[in-house]
Amino acid sequence: MLKEYPENIQKDISNKYDLLLKEISISKDDSDRKALDKAFDLLISALPGEKDITKKYAVLTTLEASLIVVKEIGLGAFSVISIFLSRALKHGKITFRQIEKEFGSIITTITKGLEKISYLDTATESSQAENFRKLLLNLAKDVRVILIRLAEQLQIMREMKNITREYQIRIASESSFLYAPLAHRLGLYLIKSEMEDLSLKYTDRKTYDLIARKLSDKMKARRQFINDFIKPVKLELEKQGFIFEIKGRPKSIYSIWNKMNSRNIEFEDIYDLFAIRIVIDSELKNEKSDCWRVYSIVTDIYQPNPLRLRDWISVPKTNGYESLHTTVIGQEGRWVEIQIRTVRMNEIAEKGFAAHWKYKKLESEQGLEEWLGKIREVLEAPEPDAVEFIDDFKLSLYSKEIFVFTPKGELKKFPAGATVLDFAYDVHSDIGATCKGAKVNGKTVPIRYELNNGERVEIITSKNQSPRIDWLNYVVTSKAKSKIKQKLNEEKFKTAENGKEILKRRFKNWKIPFTDDNIRKLLSKYELENSQELYYRIATESIELADIKEFLTGEEKKAEEPPNLHEHERKPDSKTDVDAAGDFLIIDEKLGSIDYKLARCCNPIPGDDIFGFVSVGEGIKIHRTNCPNAAQLLTKFDYRIVKAKWTKGTEDRLFNVEIKINGEDEPGILDGISRVISKDLKVNLRSISMNNEDGYFEGKLVITVRDLEHLELLISRLSEIKGVIDVSRNEYLNI
Repeated sequence: MLKEYPENIQKDISNKYDLLLKEISISKDDSDRKALDKAFDLLISALPGEKDITKKYAVLTTLEASLIVVKEIGLGAFSVISIFLSRALKHGKITFRQIEKEFGSIITTITKGLEKISYLDTATESSQAENFRKLLLNLAKDVRVILIRLAEQLQIMREMKNITREYQIRIASESSFLYAPLAHRLGLYLIKSEMEDLSLKYTDRKTYDLIARKLSDKMKARRQFINDFIKPVKLELEKQGFIFEIKGRPKSIYSIWNKMNSRNIEFEDIYDLFAIRIVIDSELKNEKSDCWRVYSIVTDIYQPNPLRLRDWISVPKTNGYESLHTTVIGQEGRWVEIQIRTVRMNEIAEKGFAAHWKYKKLESEQGLEEWLGKIREVLEAPEPDAVEFIDDFKLSLYSKEIFVFTPKGELKKFPAGATVLDFAYDVHSDIGATCKGAKVNGKTVPIRYELNNGERVEIITSKNQSPRIDWLNYVVTSKAKSKIKQKLNEEKFKTAENGKEILKRRFKNWKIPFTDDNIRKLLSKYELENSQELYYRIATESIELADIKEFLTGEEKKAEEPPNLHEHERKPDSKTDVDAAGDFLIIDEKLGSIDYKLARCCNPIPGDDIFGFVSVGEGIKIHRTNCPNAAQLLTKFDYRIVKAKWTKGTEDRLFNVEIKINGEDEPGILDGISRVISKDLKVNLRSISMNNEDGYFEGKLVITVRDLEHLELLISRLSEIKGVIDVSRNEYLNI
């Protein structure tokens, strides 16, 4: 069957399959090997010469994704067989009945899950959010489905150089918005970091390359620092008889970029560009004590910061992560993060929940079941708005954790910022719905009280209490938000039914037929999405019945009059209309006369990589692909994205840009800056603000430029001024 491929591809396929068998450690006599070979034959026959969006043969990309599943996540033969069969199933080479008969129920379940989520790139409304919900529903049945999906996504990202720019942006945004947070929550830190790095690489290549270059420039000095730092620790560990591995681990490019943005600092101001990891070989019964012994050795040599001690050995994270973290002062007064863990802990830290199968007899396996249980609870009452569901879920995935106690001493974990109300809903939905406060460490507090580590919480309920709309401001967990909204919707439905009966009676009195056509007219008049909202507003008297009667009877009298087009509905009737909209931008050619604005969140200028977003009531907004809002827009609202590109005829137009400049406060430096801007480059300076402190200045300038090339020339010339330390574009500030 491989004869349909070129000779070099045949060899590549055979080599990758052999490597896969080696990683699974499966012998020829093993029954799973026979099943795997059979599934592989079906895969080959299903994909004869077929290529995917990365322009590689689909068989190769399937094998590469399978290698990630086995080598980097730690799954076994069942998962790989399921991947092969899902491809064969899609091409009609096998049926579910045959899979059940020939491969068993477990593989059938995984294959069904993969088949259900095989179309995650559809471009319909809320598609990514809806499909992500389906992904989680399948995860609730078998977590291997999501682990395989993550591997497939990573494999595509590794080949993104071969796909179109449009798909690069979309896949990168989708990964940073959905898949990287989920990989983080499942403990797959290596996959999460690689996804984030690749997302940054394809959405903001300039920043990615800058950080990568600076990391490379400092590599030699960093290696020397690490070697000097670990030398005394290594000697003492050997003296104490430990079997261990110790090495420096560099921070990911994305994490460095994120720290620069969140703290508003430069690369040179980040000192913890790496962490030292000590992995010890220890028996299960001695793990905790051995880790603390290593901690004692390290802190005897280097001064620790007691505020930066993190003990995830005594109380592991909900994703199973176990490790002991501390920060110490090394050479040159630099802070260094130390991570101490065992071989078992390290495997779980790198392969996440997948490694729990290997250590399934341990108590930490309960973390997986606990988390899946919470997912099932949320999905039992899904949100009507899938995008909103994703926002809530993503927030809970990335949040830090706190630990509090029940009155009986049971330990419960919550995201940082959780309140008494979150705690109440975690106990039971009915407890949450009737919660009126709590006793925290014996002191009575309100429902919005924010919980802290180590507190003892006892919920106070009342039969007269019920959820209110403002409760949504007091909770952070997905379960609490879901249950509150569910209850509010139930109450709204009852109220809407009363409103419907009221409107029916009035229509009968007015002798107006209660028809779908009349209801549609009212929905249009009040700009409402559905009839339930109309009935609800009637019941709550936010829409007056007298207005409805006047509108419907008045409309009947004017039925013969020709309708007037609103201004925004005006059809283009001349070339001028099109030119007015497209004088320096070309929007998707499928659109006619359009209105657009440049988004103020990222201030795009000619030369920037851009896309158009169809906003509600404000026409099309043009965003940069590395805009801070781009990931959410491209992922949540991909059906409202249109192509946009600059034309060449922009020389007569000027665009506002804010730049940041700082340096030494020398005499005449402001004159030098003004001269470069106004005289040398003849750029219009719209505003300037400067702050001087301790011999240094920081300034912000709003200027007008023609395009990105013009801006970069200006930045280059300003950087040459004596005393100027740094000049950069203020990427995301409104002007």
